[in-house]
Amino acid sequence: MTEHSYEPEYLSGQLLIAMPSMSDPRFAKTVIYLCAHNSEGAMGLVINKQIEELTFPALLEQLKIGKTAPKDAINVLFGGPVEQARGFVLHSAEYLQEATMRVNDRVGLTATIDILRDIAEGQGPKDKLLALGYAGWGPGQLDDEIRSNGWLHVEADDELVFGGELAEKWELAIQKIGIDPRMLSEEAGHA
Repeated sequence: MTEHSYEPEYLSGQLLIAMPSMSDPRFAKTVIYLCAHNSEGAMGLVINKQIEELTFPALLEQLKIGKTAPKDAINVLFGGPVEQARGFVLHSAEYLQEATMRVNDRVGLTATIDILRDIAEGQGPKDKLLALGYAGWGPGQLDDEIRSNGWLHVEADDELVFGGELAEKWELAIQKIGIDPRMLSEEAGHA
């Protein structure tokens, strides 16, 4: 390795923020929580795009979970374009199942029907997001997109991930880096 070679910085547990110049409309102004990022690729969930036509009670009904209205209803989010029929719950780490993938000491990811039942019954994790689908990258692909100025990244915090209005998350994430979103150009190469 020469001193000028690029060493990838793995970003599991951080937020990706789409640059205004993002050409893929599925990711325009998205904030993605990176659940995994390593030499084999990356996987994350879009945390700021709601699926308007699907509610949590309707999803529970489709899955034949529970006969009564859920005690703890949450938004159903567009998690990304991969496996959109599959549900993922990003949640606080106090909730743990055998199938839970611990992202770090604050956040877990569970993709079982049991967690949906627990949420509906008011027994789920304190903080949670439900997403259908995920965003995935092959080996080195995300690193290349970051180097090409497709994404910014910032440390995740619970309020930004689990709190607030979905429509405000992109601007709040950009501001957390210390950038005024109005100063970012929509065109690559222009500030």
